[in-house]
Amino acid sequence: MTLFRQIGKFFLKLTLWFFIVSIGLVIIYRFVPVPITPLMVIRLVEQGFDEEKSMKLKKDWVPIEKISKNVPQAVYAAEDQKFLEHSGFDLEAMKKAWEGNKQGKNIKGASTITQQTVKNVFLWPNRSYIRKGLEAYFTLLVELIWSKERIMEVYLNVIEMGEGIYGIEAAAQHYYQKPAINLNRHESAMIAAVLPNPRRWNPKRPTPYIIGRQAWILRQMNNLNPIGFGI
Repeated sequence: MTLFRQIGKFFLKLTLWFFIVSIGLVIIYRFVPVPITPLMVIRLVEQGFDEEKSMKLKKDWVPIEKISKNVPQAVYAAEDQKFLEHSGFDLEAMKKAWEGNKQGKNIKGASTITQQTVKNVFLWPNRSYIRKGLEAYFTLLVELIWSKERIMEVYLNVIEMGEGIYGIEAAAQHYYQKPAINLNRHESAMIAAVLPNPRRWNPKRPTPYIIGRQAWILRQMNNLNPIGFGI
């Protein structure tokens, strides 16, 4: 009986520390730039074991005030048009994805900008029930503690945008040789177009599919009300 009590106390302490650390991190990142993410570390390790690749990590945190308003509008249009309305989860999209996957259609796109931010900042790129549970937990925390503007700011600064390239400032400098604040609508839409697979697609060498996706994003940007972030 003593052994079971000790095990119970251990897991109770572990759970308590998990809540303390996780809530503390979310509060800290509400105000402080995220220095590095699990995905960045994983990619560096992958590069280190690949003899054909050199280790590369380009990132440069910029506040939302130094990002062109075209960028958040583009990713809002491309990735999550209910971003300002939901509380972290797009239930309608999740239902469609669930029904489509049951029919073998492998429908994607149910992940919101908040969920993508959480996956990048706090978690690892893996599919499991544990990861999904942690994602839901952190999504609720982030929506509770951060503003929508902060969520967008962090998302645009940590998202993978190419091989070893993270965040909109590094992407703008790498692909267009200009700061993120100077990106125009077409450039912003092109970057948003490759976000589903930035290691496969390149904004400077777009495929016909990506060009078509850029055109669709530009139309959506016109149809949606301004998100109001950036300048």
